[in-house]
Amino acid sequence: MKLKLSCADFSFPRLEHDQALGVIALLGLRGADIGLFEGHGHLKPSAELRRPAASGARLQRRLAGHGLKAADIFLQLHAGFDELAINHPEAGRRAAAGEQFLRALDYADAAGAAHITILPGVTFPGETRADGVARSVDELNRRVAEARAAKLQLAVEPHVGSLADTPERALDLVKRVPGLGLTLDYAHFTRAGMADERIEPLTQLATHLHARAARRGRLQAPLKKNTIDFPRMVEALARRQFAGWMALEYVWIDWEHCNEVDVISETVQLKNLLLAAAEKIK
Repeated sequence: MKLKLSCADFSFPRLEHDQALGVIALLGLRGADIGLFEGHGHLKPSAELRRPAASGARLQRRLAGHGLKAADIFLQLHAGFDELAINHPEAGRRAAAGEQFLRALDYADAAGAAHITILPGVTFPGETRADGVARSVDELNRRVAEARAAKLQLAVEPHVGSLADTPERALDLVKRVPGLGLTLDYAHFTRAGMADERIEPLTQLATHLHARAARRGRLQAPLKKNTIDFPRMVEALARRQFAGWMALEYVWIDWEHCNEVDVISETVQLKNLLLAAAEKIK
């Protein structure tokens, strides 16, 4: 199996953006996952999406200067998960998020990306989870159509604190939105103590992967303490003929103990492990 490995630009927040891209290239990777995050990282939606086509083209030139391609544009419009969630109970906030999403599509297209990731939404106080899921489904169906018109693949990342916080909930959500993909990160489920066997069915709907070591109680851990069976994960992806990018996504932020690992060393170790696992699959 031939893997397309990328690395997140937000893995290196202490560097200037161009320097972070340089590190990714020095690691021998040809793809960069671009974090368009309001809360952290280098590139902020409030700035980049004012003139999305121009900003996206500038990003494409910066990537090309390092021999890189945009593997994914990961859009998060607010530092928190709920303030501009796609399923916010307030119609005005949903509309604002929808307008920024359309701008992000122009940005991704200009940057040369073929894949865009957003968050699936949360459950809000005072309502049932079913209410929140119904609004997410409506909004995601609209966004899938808009992304398809722009020739982009849209995916959601199930994550800690979202309404897709178990493999079963994530699978149900994506199956209710034809054309929607998954940006799959085992770590969000591993942290909660869920076994690989329970997570593995999500590989059938994955269009993008985030890979990092994790264990029960830790969203991100050193590889020596990791409990994810990465060779098994690669085999599952191969059976499903996964052809997307797999991002090495160690992050260094003061959230979920994610600033307690050596990002460079762990990225190199996991890269080598994944390539060795893929090499064994003919």
